[in-house]
Amino acid sequence: MQEEILRFCSEKNVLLERDLLILFSEIDNLEAIKSLINQIEVVMSKKFINKNLIENNKDKINHILDKISISHNLDLNKIKQKIGIREFEEKKEEIIINDESKVKIVSSFPCIGKKLEVKDFVVHFRKRYDDMKNIMQERSELENLVSINKIPEDKQKFSVIGMITNKRVSKKGNLLFEIEDLTGKMKVVINSEKKELMDEAEDVTLDGVIGFSGFGNREILFVNKIIFPDTRVEERKKGPIEEYALFIGDIHYGSKNFLEKDFLKFINYLNNPKNPDVLKIKYLFIIGDIITGIGNYPNQEQDLKVGDLEEQFSNIAGLLGKIRKDIKIIISPGNHDCVRIMEPQPLLDEKYAWPLYEVPNIIITENPSLVNIGEYKDFPGFNILCYHGFSFPYYANTIPKLMIEKSMNEPEKIMKYLLKNRHLAPTHASTQYFPLEKDGLLIRKAPDIFVSGHTHKSGVVHYNNVLIISSSSWEGMTPYQEKFGNKPDHCKVPMFNLKTRAIKILDFESGEDGIKTYVEENE
Repeated sequence: MQEEILRFCSEKNVLLERDLLILFSEIDNLEAIKSLINQIEVVMSKKFINKNLIENNKDKINHILDKISISHNLDLNKIKQKIGIREFEEKKEEIIINDESKVKIVSSFPCIGKKLEVKDFVVHFRKRYDDMKNIMQERSELENLVSINKIPEDKQKFSVIGMITNKRVSKKGNLLFEIEDLTGKMKVVINSEKKELMDEAEDVTLDGVIGFSGFGNREILFVNKIIFPDTRVEERKKGPIEEYALFIGDIHYGSKNFLEKDFLKFINYLNNPKNPDVLKIKYLFIIGDIITGIGNYPNQEQDLKVGDLEEQFSNIAGLLGKIRKDIKIIISPGNHDCVRIMEPQPLLDEKYAWPLYEVPNIIITENPSLVNIGEYKDFPGFNILCYHGFSFPYYANTIPKLMIEKSMNEPEKIMKYLLKNRHLAPTHASTQYFPLEKDGLLIRKAPDIFVSGHTHKSGVVHYNNVLIISSSSWEGMTPYQEKFGNKPDHCKVPMFNLKTRAIKILDFESGEDGIKTYVEENE
């Protein structure tokens, strides 16, 4: 049975993971298995079929299995049990739909309370490697792609996908990487005379999953090309209805430096019925640090106007409750919001944040989260990746190019870098994280919009058709920020037109009036 399945795969030029080969051969219906493999290849446009592909596309696989079970008179439940579909369905991400507001939270990661063990991190990184490899292995640049244990002793051209475990400069100035996959370890070399390649290699971060193509053997690979996972959408979508989405963050209510006068000006703007543009505003995203919290940095109590956590949440809920109710307010937490720092961060704690849960037009998500808005018949809506940005300082202070560009004052450059790596915190040391089996910081689905906060800097650019938005702050400069050379922007609100994609920056900072327009030619 296995030989016949392999012969069929060879004729179709399809690679089948060994574990699936064994499972398929146990179903004992060769024609059904052939039909299944053929349908997966056609529907998924994939030449390599493995468990990750099946798990990450369960809806399509279920649909294929439904048709095959009817045409071949098979026990559908038995097949699903064999290939693990039922088990995966029990772990699927939660989807919350709000039909009235056309808001859909399409990612959800469990808040698990348990004592962490070394094996949790091992499973986390192995699964991350598998998922990233599944994303990358169809890339045409990865010619003659092989696993490390399959690399021959003779020198030849090949490509590998590996996780970066070490990075150093040799005595001759070459850059040496140690990489590993699930089958072994090896070294790769970037020749110092290849300047463009060296520049690219210097920005490779530890623990990232990267593709390398070049010439070598199982001992060492001399690299000609570096292939990042990267994030790209095929087109810049335009919705059928003219409605607007606004993006803010870092309100820091409770701080002595909270710009309350300017925030009230913003709320009054949202409630102005005489402005036709205002009536088209339907979504307001708040990307973390709703409140300033307590004990987040040394001597913070000196900067507090409101020293009680519950009172901070109650008062900001009172302000947000003034906003007209047809605007849906989507809130994700940040590092000041009294939730665990470990990412993914759970929903705001109802013990303290209960007043926010009582505002009817507020929708609370985790951090990070993927949110869909504006879905209509025949239009899938916009997928918006919300991430507060706690990992940003690490990359701004360790990646050479980002250090030179002083990217904490241009965070959109950090966001481009993370999209290129397809992960919000690829390096183990870059943020505190909970090692879930399914990595909550991996960018599985390319978003239409990637929005963040944390740096208190305003920025809007495009990268591979992904719209990048960094939000400014509603807190004036604190001595702690000044100490680290931060130059915050205040009260700038990007407004995105879902129909035309036009972007305006509304400015509510005291002493400034009018609307600034972002021009795409400047990206």
